[in-house]
Amino acid sequence: MRGTRIHVVSDVHGNAEALARAGDGADATVCLGDLILFLDYADHSRGIFPELFGEAATDRFVELRTARKYAEAKSYADRLWDGVDRAAAIEAAVRRQYAELFAALPTPSYATYGNVDIPRLWPEYARPGTTVLDGETAEIGGLVFGFVGGGLRTPMNTPYEVDPEVYAAKVAALGPVDVLCSHIPPEVPELCYDTVARRFERGSTALLEAIHAVRPRYALFGHVHQPLARRMRVGATECVNVGHFNATGRPFVLEW
Repeated sequence: MRGTRIHVVSDVHGNAEALARAGDGADATVCLGDLILFLDYADHSRGIFPELFGEAATDRFVELRTARKYAEAKSYADRLWDGVDRAAAIEAAVRRQYAELFAALPTPSYATYGNVDIPRLWPEYARPGTTVLDGETAEIGGLVFGFVGGGLRTPMNTPYEVDPEVYAAKVAALGPVDVLCSHIPPEVPELCYDTVARRFERGSTALLEAIHAVRPRYALFGHVHQPLARRMRVGATECVNVGHFNATGRPFVLEW
């Protein structure tokens, strides 16, 4: 007898072509956010930043950021933005990406926001068959999936970052779940460290506490593109970074 097969993606970052195939062979697709691509460090021709300022300017910006010259990179970017209505330009570009990405999202799908997403725009683009959840649950194939979107406050100041108490309230609102789905990882060093960026991304202590208290079968997340550990067991829970979908184009497969 055939069981249930779910495909899980995160950090899509503009990869609409692969997203359109992400549900092939699955009963449903789960998307853990970061649909938008602002800048692709691997391909400087892709994203909102090069769309606005060109590839040469993006090369210079990435060069400064990679050298950890953050103040100089900010100053350089500020000069590029001078005279440009930043909010309007970014929203127009985000809308173009959302139109393409939501059209590509397989049906049925269950989605939550990443830290670079803009939640207020999603209702305009999410189609029938796409269920958007944040601090909410859904039953899929007899299991309860809980979803917590966005990230916590960081110096990057990405669009959907919230205070720790707000994030913790969303986690608490889920109650008992079989699969805990979030964009950011639980606060475990091996799951939060990016080996290429050579820094710790911010994880959630509220997620880690829920894992210990609720003991879900799985905790699924993304956000850290090149993690030190892609999966590890915390108590009774298998914690899995589902992968950087923009780069791999492959979903994580969950079957039961």
